[in-house]
Formats: sequence, structure tokens, C-alpha cells
Amino acid sequence: MFQMSSLSMRQAAKKLGLSVAALSRYVAAKKVPAPEPERIGGLLIYAWSDEDIERVRKILPKIANGRKTKHKKKAKKTGKKSE
Repeated sequence: MFQMSSLSMRQAAKKLGLSVAALSRYVAAKKVPAPEPERIGGLLIYAWSDEDIERVRKILPKIANGRKTKHKKKAKKTGKKSE
């Protein structure tokens, strides 16, 4: 049988232009849908398909980063836009 190619979390992150840590955080926070994990030797392994990566690629622009810089916080308090 033909088996679909699967990618590791590292490979999926590279294709998405993210760090492995960022993709892992997004998966843990349920901001992006992850493939069903497989338990191998006590570890949970995500096998990403090309369809999974495309689904995440469409969602990424909608994700709020969540990081607030000093300038954005100050602008929010004063009502001004930060540049």
C-alpha cells in the first residue's frame, strides 16, 4: 500500500516558517489543529501531512501573537497608535 508521507514537528515548523517552539506552543494552546498524536515509546509524536500543514497555513494569519511591546502598551493607555 502507498503510505502518505508524514513530517515531524520540526519539518512542519520549517515549512510553515515558524520555530519548533512556536508551533508547539500554538498546538498546546489549541490555536492550531494538530494531527492525532501517536504514542511511540512513551512519547507523543505528531505526524504532519501536507494537508495538515496547509490547514495551519490558512489559520496562521488569524492568530494574535499575544506579545505586547512597551510601545504598544503605552499607546493603548494613551489611545495613540504605535509606529
